[in-house]
Amino acid sequence: MSVNLDFSSYFKDIMQATAELLEVLPKQRMQDDNWLIIAVHEQGVVTADILSSKLNLDFDLLFSEEIATPNNSECTVAMVSETEEIVVKEEIVNSFLINLDYIYGQAHRLFEKEIIPKVYKYKKGELISTIKNRNVLFIDIGCQTGLRAISVAKTAIKLGALSIMYATPIIASDVYEALQRVMDEIFYVKKVDNFVDVDFYYENMQKQKQNDIIEVLNNSKRYLPFSKNRSDDGV
Repeated sequence: MSVNLDFSSYFKDIMQATAELLEVLPKQRMQDDNWLIIAVHEQGVVTADILSSKLNLDFDLLFSEEIATPNNSECTVAMVSETEEIVVKEEIVNSFLINLDYIYGQAHRLFEKEIIPKVYKYKKGELISTIKNRNVLFIDIGCQTGLRAISVAKTAIKLGALSIMYATPIIASDVYEALQRVMDEIFYVKKVDNFVDVDFYYENMQKQKQNDIIEVLNNSKRYLPFSKNRSDDGV
């Protein structure tokens, strides 16, 4: 683990980042305690699938959507998960005097219009139900603000996870400090002080297309929503 403020491209691609992330994970403990790996959005599916295959662990998907401020689609004020848990950036709400009714309204709209269709497309219409009594490791390809990580952690707590861990190849230093208050453990390859954006640290960041993601899920032996042998509690 290291900090480098000047180098603009840490990873050639997702495959390299995933391989380096695997090296910093507590592999034996993960296997001994049967951790559940969860990708926090579609772009993390390849990483989650590789890790689950290497470690012989199950994995799942947990969706969430960003809620933008009323007048700036590039500015995120909150996040809503597929269990309709909402995390709000209080400083932005206070700075722009955003009405909470707007946030709740947008959260419901995004849940219906964005999250539910993804649940049907990628998880056969089944909302996540695999977390209870599990040691959960959330996987992301990069962490710039931490809002999504906090959102899924809140969901995991609600659903009765035993412990909550987070792993990502690249993370902003200030976000790492903030997430230590909500995660039991955080694993990363690179931690950066002056974080630009996630894509900046990949030489070749190719976004996965829907058909490619579905193909990975269909071919995976450890993806729980497509597993015929999964019990009701996910074990």
